[in-house]
Parts: sequence; structure tokens; C-alpha cells
Amino acid sequence: MPLGQSLAVDGQARQTAGVATKFSAGIVLFRRTSGDTEVLIGHMGGPFWARKDNEAWSIPKGEFDPEQETARAAAQREFTEELGLPVPPGEWLPLGEVRYGSGKSGKELAVWAIEADLDPAAVVPGTFELEWPPKSGRRTSFPEIDRAAWFDLATAHDKLGAGQRPLLARLAERLTTH
Repeated sequence: MPLGQSLAVDGQARQTAGVATKFSAGIVLFRRTSGDTEVLIGHMGGPFWARKDNEAWSIPKGEFDPEQETARAAAQREFTEELGLPVPPGEWLPLGEVRYGSGKSGKELAVWAIEADLDPAAVVPGTFELEWPPKSGRRTSFPEIDRAAWFDLATAHDKLGAGQRPLLARLAERLTTH
């Protein structure tokens, strides 16, 4: 392995030039309605995101260990874990990868798009535990996403975190050539 690179014990984070990289994969559903394209995204759950809207939404995604699982299998698993629903049938359109993060950690996210409709009211999100309030010693369960909704691409652009926004442009481009 070249100088400056190391593999974490759990295989989930790799370090390159002092920056740890975590791998994630996800699926963004899209639908076409009266000439517009809409995407289904989820508002991040938990106390840190409760009062935020713009840049507080995400494509259903999650981390995986590339030595144990393929990105596509992880995307399918994470979609089901986050939304509590199976991935709808449809063609998987690869949108590629984006890299984002700051400081000493980064994320590499691989995403596919599937044309399908899904009722956001049917979502039964997975949960995670967090010590809350901080330093209280109490563990509280929070939903991975607290709601899901369909948005046109321009609105979704504002709602998604900056690192995921390029995926919307890729989707729009794919739809004009597909």
C-alpha cells in the first residue's frame, strides 16, 4: 500500500493523505409528472436536523464495507433500511459517485436512480440510537429519516446537502439522453 494510505480495522474507512474515506451507496427514485421530474428524498432524522430544512434532506443511502458488499447491494439494503420498503422494480440507472466531506473525513457515495412511484405516507423508517441529551447517559431512538417527500429537481437541489447535489444534474442529463 502506498505511503499515506491505510485501511481501517473494520474496512469501512480508508485513509488517504490523512483523510479517512467512508463508502456509502443509495438509490434515488424519480417520477415524471406533467413535464417535470421529481425525486423522492428523506429529511434526516434526529435532534440535529429537527429545525432545519434546506440542506437537511438526503437520498436514501448508507455506509457499507466495499470488502464485504457491493455498492449496488448496499444501495438496495440501505433503501429498505431507511424507508422500510423494498426497492420498487425498475431499471437501475447509474449516476456514478460523488466525493464530499471536510476536515479529516470524507465520503464516497455511489448512487443509482430508478423510475418508480412510491407513497411517502407508506414509509416506515429505520431507527438509530444516540445519547440524548448529550452527556445525559440516556440512549434515545430516532428515525433515520423523519419524513420523505417528492420534490422537483430545483427544490430538491436546495433541500439536499451540497455533496449530493451533483447527482441531480446527472439524473437530469441521463433523462435527456435515455
